Amino acid sequence: MIGRRKLTVSKPLELLGFLAIFIVGYSIGFFSTTQPKSPELKSDQTDQHSQFRTDCSPRIPPSEIRPMLLNKIYNNITPYENFPPPHVAPALLTRRVRGWGSTATVFAELVESTQPKTIIEVGTFLGASALHMANLTRDLDTVILCLDDFRGWPGFRELHNGMFKHLVDINGDVILMQQFIQNVLDAGEERRVLPVPFSTGSALAAFCEWGVYADLVEVDAGHDFHSAWADINQAWPLVAQGGVMFGHDYNLAADDHGVRRAVNLFADEKGLKVQPHGQHWVLPPKK
Repeated sequence: MIGRRKLTVSKPLELLGFLAIFIVGYSIGFFSTTQPKSPELKSDQTDQHSQFRTDCSPRIPPSEIRPMLLNKIYNNITPYENFPPPHVAPALLTRRVRGWGSTATVFAELVESTQPKTIIEVGTFLGASALHMANLTRDLDTVILCLDDFRGWPGFRELHNGMFKHLVDINGDVILMQQFIQNVLDAGEERRVLPVPFSTGSALAAFCEWGVYADLVEVDAGHDFHSAWADINQAWPLVAQGGVMFGHDYNLAADDHGVRRAVNLFADEKGLKVQPHGQHWVLPPKK
C-alpha cells in the first residue's frame, strides 16, 4: 500500500515538472527569436526613388581617362584592333550611321559654350550623335565615351519601315556594337570615341567609382520614365563643375511622355529650370 501511494503521488509531480520545463523552454526560445520592432522610417527615408549615389571619387585628369578605361574594360587592347573579325565582316555596312536628332543645333551650341575635354553619351546606338560631336570637337581633342549595351530594344528592327533589318543576328548577337565600331573607323575617330559596352546604370556607377567626369553629358537611352529617371540621376554627379547635362526625346509620347516627366521631376527636386530646345532638353550649367 505504501509503495502504491508513493507511485500515485509521483505521477502528478512528474507531469507538473514536465509542464514547467516545457513552459520555461518555450518562453526562452520565443523571446530569444522575437525580432525587435523596426523603427519607423522618416519621411525622407521613404523616398527610395531619390536615393542615388552622389559622392563620386575625385575627378581624374581627362588625359588619363581613355588609357584607364582601356585597361579596366579592354585589358589594354583597343576594340578597334584587328577589326572586323572574319565572321562579322560580311554583315557590316560602310557608313551605316543612323539616329534621331543627331545633328540638331543644340550640339554645336553646347560644344561652343562648354568647350568639353570629355563627353559622356548615355545611349549611343550606332553612334550618329557621338560622331557629330566628334566632328564638332576635333580642334578640342575631346574624348567621347559612349555608354550602351548595344542590344537595341525589343522589336527595333521592325520600326521605321524596317530601316535596321540589315543588322543581322550572329549567335544571338545583333552586332550593333560591331556596326558602331565600323562607323567610328569609317569616320577616322577611333582615337577619341570609345564604346563602353555595358548597361547605362552599371557603366555610370563604375564611372562614379573611378572618378570619370565630363564637361558635357548627353542622356538619350531608355525612353520610359524609370529608365530615364535612373540615367539622369546617376549621370548628374558625373557632370563637372560648369558642365552641362542635356538629352533627347523631351516631347516623345512614349510611356506618357516618360522622358519629360523624369526630366521635370529631377529639375524640380534640384531647383533647376529645364530649357527645351526642339526635341532636346537642357539643364543649366552645374554650379
